[in-house]
Amino acid sequence: MTRKLFVTTALPYANAPFHLGHIMEYIQADIWVRHQRMSGNEVHFVGADDAHGAPIMIAAEKAGISPQEFVGKIAAGRKQYLDGFHIQFDNWHSTDGPENHALSQDIYRKLKAAGFITSKTIEQFYDPVKNMFLPDRYIKGECPKCGAKDQYGDSCEVCSAVYAPTELKNPYSTLTGATPVMKSSEHFFFQLSNQKCVDFLRGWALQDNRLQSEVANKCKEWLEGDGGLGDWDISRDAPYFGIEIPDQPGKYFYVWLDAPVGYLASLKNYFNKTGRDFDAFMADPTTEQIHFIGKDITYFHTLFWPAMLKFSGYKTPDNVYAHGFVTVSGEKMSKSRGTGISPLRYLEIGMNPEWLRYYFAAKLNAKVEDLDLNPDDFVARVNSDLIGKYINIASRAAGFITKRFDGVVTSDWATADDAFIQHLRHAAPEIKALFESREYGKALRAAMEQADLVNAYVDANKPWELAKKPENDAKLQEVCSRLLEAFRILTIFLKPVLPQLAAQVEAQLDIAPLQWANVNTPIPHQHKIHPYAHLMQRVDIKIFDQLFDAPVADAAPATEEKTSDIEALAEEIKIDDFAKVDLRIAKIVNCEHVDGSDKLLRLTLDVGEGRTRNVFSGIKSAYQPEQLIGKFTVMVANLAPRKMKFGMSEGMVLAASAADEKANPGLYILEAWPGAQPGMRVR
Repeated sequence: MTRKLFVTTALPYANAPFHLGHIMEYIQADIWVRHQRMSGNEVHFVGADDAHGAPIMIAAEKAGISPQEFVGKIAAGRKQYLDGFHIQFDNWHSTDGPENHALSQDIYRKLKAAGFITSKTIEQFYDPVKNMFLPDRYIKGECPKCGAKDQYGDSCEVCSAVYAPTELKNPYSTLTGATPVMKSSEHFFFQLSNQKCVDFLRGWALQDNRLQSEVANKCKEWLEGDGGLGDWDISRDAPYFGIEIPDQPGKYFYVWLDAPVGYLASLKNYFNKTGRDFDAFMADPTTEQIHFIGKDITYFHTLFWPAMLKFSGYKTPDNVYAHGFVTVSGEKMSKSRGTGISPLRYLEIGMNPEWLRYYFAAKLNAKVEDLDLNPDDFVARVNSDLIGKYINIASRAAGFITKRFDGVVTSDWATADDAFIQHLRHAAPEIKALFESREYGKALRAAMEQADLVNAYVDANKPWELAKKPENDAKLQEVCSRLLEAFRILTIFLKPVLPQLAAQVEAQLDIAPLQWANVNTPIPHQHKIHPYAHLMQRVDIKIFDQLFDAPVADAAPATEEKTSDIEALAEEIKIDDFAKVDLRIAKIVNCEHVDGSDKLLRLTLDVGEGRTRNVFSGIKSAYQPEQLIGKFTVMVANLAPRKMKFGMSEGMVLAASAADEKANPGLYILEAWPGAQPGMRVR
């Protein structure tokens, strides 16, 4: 029976390009989708940008553009990544699209009508400098559960605890460094604690193998832990970039309410383009809804999301598959440590995207485990498996067929009792089942075991020896034809992982696109293939030198001929010279434009002296006054006062810039880490 599948990956936040973790998740889902399509199933694979929330609003404000423009710039760069790694979404949309506005508001209205929405006035953190309520991700502090420092206001990345931002210990605003104050506001809540929700989630999350065992166990902890589930705050106050709550002016849906609705919105957008009936598809009891996500967002996808759908009358997910993070040589990715990998850089330097697809697949399984990218292991797997085992078969056989037999293969030997080929065919159900269960590493190991047997056949029959004597031509043609048939079957095994390479093989063999059902259908007798062309090159370990981001210390040009935006170092000084400069932490208590000046801002600074100082700074091109008020910076406190046209300047704040400020006009004022106080000396 043909399956009907609706498949998604987690929606990337639209404030930055894709990173390697995104690409790994998309490859994992894309392999599964391609496997399903090779099985003859109907699959709709959609994605979207998660476009809402305070971070995008604030980033757009800093860039001087609208949030929609900001998101649009990020979205414009997505295609080169997806196409580059052969990730074949049917549709890519945005949570700011009209479909998402309509669906989110519809779900809210239905939840409200069913009695699952309540409101109450809460005390919420407010930034007195920025004059706005602080979203969870703009408050940091110590986790109330495990004590980990620098944790966000909604969940702990160390112990996975979920809490209200007001529960944080020693909180601070990440926007200004200010200690937030409490302020009242009416908020709206989804009653996740409702016994109907709890009972539903116990059944949904803990039965029918919808979730991996690790995730199901975590859900059980959340459901049965002290206090059970708390109600979920689904509203945010203006200013906020998001979807307005119906009939509640100045109130917006929290981004985590409308973000997963973006899955449905992207599918609806796709169906609107293609003439399909979205409502009928989602109402069909045979439709399966599958989500691939990272382990860090399981709480939202296994509690909030299914409960929202259930009690608003929408279809609930059939499976949520979580994966771990990507590390590099055992370390978290970091540019400063030289372990940062840009997916775009990978493509720019000419690394084959299918090397990475194969490597990720070889290390992926159905568990929630981190995946490590190790350069030496990468080279060994690609060169040994793909080149040494798989490609080697075609290179040894196809040349003889085209040069000696005008490209004609035979298949009159391909009988049911042909043990060599039948052994390969008998491996297909196991490999197919491993792809189905997302055990890609096991599937590829099984495929390579078959490749080993095929190469053993090559070594036993030695086509290069047969080719030396014309009387062996019939045997040579048979041996090489068998090898090409084996190569065709191996290509089916690898096609979900290596779609481009499979297409090249299909073109060279002059056959239709391969499906799982074609395992038992041999190349026709007297079929003519095209001349063999090289399919894939080996990996050179040296290419990784170009891939990894260089540490900051290595960023300077190697020769004088090269140019740089980084200014050359000044002459060496002694420690006594440095000690003469008194650098102090200063709080910018006020900032304003200077009438008659195109370059200057007037800063009023608190340097812990019991008075304020007046400093003029030439940073008007880079900052608006309101961006600086409340921030903590660094100033030269013992610089002699300087009388200027606009008044006396009592010091100098520190800012970074490029060597050629006309070519690269960026100015970046130094900002102290939260906790620093006015008057502290910088040593």
